[in-house]
Amino acid sequence: MRTYLVTGGAGFIGSNYIHYMLDKYGDTIRIINVDALTYAGNLENLADIEHLPNYQFIKADITDREAISRIFAENDIDRVVHFAAETHVDRSIKDPEVFVRTNVLGTAVMLNCARGAWEQPDGSYPKDKRFLHVSTDEVYGSLPDDGGYFYETTPYAPHSPYSASKASSDMLVKSYVDTYHFPANITNCSNNYGPYQFPEKLIPLIINNALSGRKLPVYGDGKNVRDWLYVMDHAKAIDMVQEQGRIGETYNVGGHNEKQNIEIIHIILDVLKEKLPDDDPRKAQIGEQLITYVADRKGHDRRYAIAPDKIRAEIGWEPETMFEEGIRKTIEWYFDHEDWMKNVTSGDYQNYYKEMYTE
Repeated sequence: MRTYLVTGGAGFIGSNYIHYMLDKYGDTIRIINVDALTYAGNLENLADIEHLPNYQFIKADITDREAISRIFAENDIDRVVHFAAETHVDRSIKDPEVFVRTNVLGTAVMLNCARGAWEQPDGSYPKDKRFLHVSTDEVYGSLPDDGGYFYETTPYAPHSPYSASKASSDMLVKSYVDTYHFPANITNCSNNYGPYQFPEKLIPLIINNALSGRKLPVYGDGKNVRDWLYVMDHAKAIDMVQEQGRIGETYNVGGHNEKQNIEIIHIILDVLKEKLPDDDPRKAQIGEQLITYVADRKGHDRRYAIAPDKIRAEIGWEPETMFEEGIRKTIEWYFDHEDWMKNVTSGDYQNYYKEMYTE
């Protein structure tokens, strides 16, 4: 039975990946989920699979070398899928040191512990051992409005403490491949959306605020463009890269769904009004009057767009979910899980929301 060590598996993309893998492989694999359960880590995301004998949760911080080393010592880990990271740009502007600690030091600890467990006396590694580092398109900086795409050869030009910390962690992984011939890959993905996303990110934030009749904060002119990738398409890409990707290579994972932020908001409002029954009082309050333009984010990149040509040519992956389908599936999920949203938007999140978007 192949054993997967998934870091940050209680977060948005990590929990969707675990669901995808268990749905695909069933009891032929074992998954160990390591998560520190910071504000965005939520074990409710995995409540439906926590009883499975081939799934195990371990609460640990990826910067804790002793804890991570113990996990490797006590388990024969075949695959590492490294999601764990601080990811929100606004938070990185407010407190960059947290991002450096988790994203850079945490990645170094994961690499060192995996290398210590896997490296053989002659410096080689067993053929079945693979490490995948999940990164972001934000490491590439910004694109002009009138065209161009990010390729794996695009020079890094991060503009926020978050993207700089992810660029640094990418460089660490690349250095381990070059120095130690470490069996690793990197994926750089575009903006993900789908179930279980913490509502500081645009799509769940707008869904939640609109249903609650609260203002919909829009940075600047709202015309910043992002390439949107449905999270289960991303999970499939990660699995395919680990099984078919060339060791040491980076693969860009994009959705071919470029949208302006303000366009996303209008789509969400239209779908919400369509989905809500006429007798639901929330339907009358949903509209453009909720849209509120706020001061632009510092260092706000104008446009991201990924060219997934390499992963398509070498591995055969391409996005399956167009945005019009994916956003409907996402909104329907939040409709069906209003208790989840209520639970996750309490406590620290409310304080953070007030500080970042209201005051």
